[in-house]
Amino acid sequence: MSARIPLHKRLLVRLLITSGLIAVCSVAATAWLAVATTTQALREEQGQALADDMEVLAELSGYAATHPDWTGVAATVRELSAKTGRRIALVTPDRRNVADSAARGTALPPSAAATVDPLRTDTYSERGAQVGGIDPRVVGPYRLTQGERAEMDANARKRQSCFARNGIETTVVHTPSGRAVLTEPDSSVQPSYVPDACADGVLNTPMPTEQKALDALQAGARACLTRKGLRADTPLSVGAGRAGADFRSPSLAPTFVKQDAKEAREAQACLDDARRAQLDPYVAPVAELFLGTGDTPAVLFDMSPANKAKVVGTAGLVLAVTVAATALVATRLVRPLRALTAAAQQPPELHVRVPVTTRDETGILAAAFNDLTERRERLEAQRKAMVSDIAHELRSPLTNIRGWLEVTRDGVVDPDPALLASLHEEALVLQRVIDDLQDLAAADAGTLRLHREPVRCDELLQQVAAAHRVTAGAARVELRTDIEGEPWLDADPLRMRQALGNLVSNALRHTPAGGTVTLSARRDGDDVALAVADTGTGIAADDLPHVFDRFWRAEKSRSRRTGGSGLGLPIVRHLVAAHGGTVEATSEPGIGSLFTLRMPGGPAPQAYT
Repeated sequence: MSARIPLHKRLLVRLLITSGLIAVCSVAATAWLAVATTTQALREEQGQALADDMEVLAELSGYAATHPDWTGVAATVRELSAKTGRRIALVTPDRRNVADSAARGTALPPSAAATVDPLRTDTYSERGAQVGGIDPRVVGPYRLTQGERAEMDANARKRQSCFARNGIETTVVHTPSGRAVLTEPDSSVQPSYVPDACADGVLNTPMPTEQKALDALQAGARACLTRKGLRADTPLSVGAGRAGADFRSPSLAPTFVKQDAKEAREAQACLDDARRAQLDPYVAPVAELFLGTGDTPAVLFDMSPANKAKVVGTAGLVLAVTVAATALVATRLVRPLRALTAAAQQPPELHVRVPVTTRDETGILAAAFNDLTERRERLEAQRKAMVSDIAHELRSPLTNIRGWLEVTRDGVVDPDPALLASLHEEALVLQRVIDDLQDLAAADAGTLRLHREPVRCDELLQQVAAAHRVTAGAARVELRTDIEGEPWLDADPLRMRQALGNLVSNALRHTPAGGTVTLSARRDGDDVALAVADTGTGIAADDLPHVFDRFWRAEKSRSRRTGGSGLGLPIVRHLVAAHGGTVEATSEPGIGSLFTLRMPGGPAPQAYT
């Protein structure tokens, strides 16, 4: 069996190829993940390098803010270079060396990383956020004396005790100038609520040193305002001017009170210029900061032979495990499939069944195969029964005709009109059986021809009723028609009369004297429902699914008087299906049966509208 299957089409080979592709994809995904992880690590390293650069700039800006020149900054530069692993160089704007962690004569990087100017900075704050303006560590003339600091600390402790008596916890924090400020615990935020008993304003009052510097600042700012033609008679707010040193106390920020927005901007510009002029003697000169990679180059990724061997070995191991697992699973999958193939190749008369041992797709396939085998057995039984039924239907009239012809030939019986009529009736029975078989064969072959035309349902039912009126009268059964509206069909009228006639014949045959057979038609949406209902003996629930099977009769005695040929209802089903409709049967024993034909409706011709 396996020799007849091409190698590339075998399930085992395809599973192995699939597993190989999966393994390759998994290795590729792992490699991609490793690269992505390495890239992320590199980005994080770059972010750390940027943080280190910001720290270097902040440290050097702090040094410039607290020293009038760069003397002694070399030690700080070397310490920062050792900490960050970066080369750090400070030069003046005209490229004169101030301090450099590299050896003398080493060329500078192509461009400066930043400018160190504590009076014009946007890179430092105590929390790490970017702020604009003057470095808050620039104190200059606002630095408190030792005595003022002691007095300020005493006032701060008194204020802290007052807050504590009112249930507010605070912490004493000192600004770079030495001023004491009360903040909330573990933060730099001042309490949002100040009790009336504690609002003495002492902590917000400038000390003598601060007041002196404020007066000088105010004089410089007023001179600027006068040069710009603005009013300069509005005083600064109380306690302002410590160059942002008291950044935790917004009420101490220096400002002029101006109503006009333009004047306010001009006043603020004058104030900023005056502050920078006042603080300039206390800070180091502007310098350019250059940053390099240091003496040891960074190693980003080293694909050494050992690493390559690890990657190849791991990939090979994953591939081998995947192939082995797939081979094991594929073998277990192929085994029941081979059993199914072997069973399917057995002769039809053996009817081999495959045991269902699993609940997966293979088990479902085995169950479906067993169902197919059972259906094949039933079809084979039906075929044999059909051959027997056809032989029976043809044998009875032929036997009668042959018997009468033989006795007539022997002179036992005279060929009188009654005998000839009986022989003619038997010939008609043969003709009907042959015609029914021919119709079924045409329907099975798809060659059943229909000549469609607009058909009025009321005329169709009346024609069928008229054709069976004599038979109904002989059986003393009332034959009725019931039409709702004027439904039309697009159908072959001869075939529709044949289908309805078969149903009426069955109904009359199984309806006792005094019963009723009703033909009805009504519109049902886009369809037309044609029905034949009787008040006969009905059909048992077990027999109802078989009423449209060929040569099936409810009467197992095979009597033509009560069961017909067994081909009428199958013909009805095929004729209705050829028109694109459906037929269904409902019945209740002892009450009657109902056969409903649901056909596609057709438009009425213009002559009738």
